Order: sequence, then structure tokens, then C-alpha cells
Amino acid sequence: MSNSSTPPWKHVWITGASSGLGEHVARALAKRGCIVSITARREEQLAAIAADFDHMFIYPADVTDAEALKLVVAQMEEQHGPVDLTIFGAGASFSSSATELEIGNFAKTLDINVMGVTNALDAVLPHMLARRAGHISWIASVAGYGGLPISPPYGASKAALINMAESMHGKLKQSGVTLSLINPGFVRTPMTDVNTFPMPFLMEPEAAAEKMIAGLRRKKFEITFPWQLVWILKVLNLLPYWLYLPIIRRVI
Repeated sequence: MSNSSTPPWKHVWITGASSGLGEHVARALAKRGCIVSITARREEQLAAIAADFDHMFIYPADVTDAEALKLVVAQMEEQHGPVDLTIFGAGASFSSSATELEIGNFAKTLDINVMGVTNALDAVLPHMLARRAGHISWIASVAGYGGLPISPPYGASKAALINMAESMHGKLKQSGVTLSLINPGFVRTPMTDVNTFPMPFLMEPEAAAEKMIAGLRRKKFEITFPWQLVWILKVLNLLPYWLYLPIIRRVI
């Protein structure tokens, strides 16, 4: 998609926009002329990103604070009009394993990844339902397709987001609201930079952002990339457990 193409959204709200995929998709949409409201905890990073655009606006908040997000939505809609599209991209992964649960890290991962989306959804969805219009999306992961031994809390949180999207899609569509689920594979971001395991088909964030925008423009339910990793994992998850579990244990 060229930067000159006109997007179907006037006002976009992106959480987790201070780095990674959130930052890159915010920049890409701002270049296309959208009003982009960006949210994250790190105000200085948000300000540095927004400084490059005259129609990008910062709304610092923690996605685990439900009341703060309601205030953010009220402010941004008053100042810039209705939110047409959301991309809930705030996410985290804290160290945990099958033998060393690190229960506090487990809780933090689920709180940010699952409740962060839920809190943002609760803040903006009533406005869209009242208008019977709008497009909701959030970033899960191909790690949510099936159990992987890399990080149990991260995979569990992404599986929950996939299940949420599947559960909500039909009712929201009947109410005039589009829902898209974004399931990336490995993308070069600050989160993946610390990974010590192989990351096949690693994508650059700029290319991933373009894939997201193209899928959202088409109102796809599931937006996935890169296709090679996606289909490997989808096929593996069709296998019975007596085949799936030994294969995953050997290759990951």
C-alpha cells in the first residue's frame, strides 16, 4: 500500500505506541493523514514520536488502569472526534517457565496483555456501540495458537486474546462494530531483541506495520504474518497431542 493512499479512518487510537509495532503502525498511519492518538506509560517516548507529526497526539496512561483509559477516551474524542479504529498493542512478557513459575511475573504478563486490552475495550466500545460504527483491533500472537515451551504466561495471555476475539466477533458485527485480531509471528522489536532462542522468519517492524494496515483496511478478522510461520503453526495445531507435544518439545 502506498503512503499516498487515503485510509478509511479519520481518528485512530493506539495503545502500546511508545515502541515496537505500536510505534511503527502509528507512524505509518500518521503519514497517511490519520489523526493518531497514542497511549503508553512512557510520556517522553510518546512525545518524541508525536513531534514528527502535526496530527499525532499523546495521551499517556497505564493500560492496567481502567479509569485512566476512560478519561483518555473522553478527552481524545472531545478534542479530535470519534475514534474510528483502535489498535490495542500494549504487551509484555516477564520471565517464567514450567518449572519456575515466578508467580508475580505470571500475574504481570496476564494483567498487561489481557486486562490491558479489556480495559481499553471497555473504555471505547460503548462509544462505538452507541454510534453503531467503528473498528476494534488488538495484537495477540501466533504463540497463542497452541502451547509452546518458551513462555507459559505469554502464550496463555495471547491464547486468551484469540479466544476473546472469536467469542466477541459475531455480536459486535451485529452491532455495527468490526473486530480484527492481529496475530504476528516474530517481529524485530525491543521485546524480541532480548530473546535468546531462534526466531524463524523474523520480520522488520515497518513491513509488519504495512501488513497490519492492509489487513485492517480489508476488515479481515484475522491478520497474520509472516505466512510461513503462521501456516507451520496452524498445521501443527491440527495434530493430536501425542504427535504435537513431542514435535514441539524437539523443535522449540
